Amino acid sequence: MSIFHIAHTDDWHAAQVSGEYRISTRGATIEQVGFIHASTAVQLAGVAERFYAADEAELLVLELDEDAIRAAGVQLAYEDVGNGELFPHIYGPIRPTYVVQAREARVDSSGRLIYVADGS
Repeated sequence: MSIFHIAHTDDWHAAQVSGEYRISTRGATIEQVGFIHASTAVQLAGVAERFYAADEAELLVLELDEDAIRAAGVQLAYEDVGNGELFPHIYGPIRPTYVVQAREARVDSSGRLIYVADGS
């Protein structure tokens, strides 16, 4: 099964060089938050609209393989964020081997997530 993480393109490119992606969410590292935020396919657009609509940085949607994360011994848990909705949290850095695809993305002027996978 796949889960998703929205990343700044520059952060992802740096991670490919270092071998680890350590950004939890916009401007915060895994060390600051304790885990990396992710979402399901259903949650992805809402996350983009809430947290990335005003972000002017180039974005990517990282599609992550849950099985690869768990096989590496990294804890992945679905947790309530306070409203009863369960979001996937990754308790370790993302390694490039967990990434199935990295798709260019943006949030358009109406707040809609646009990325390669949806044909836009």
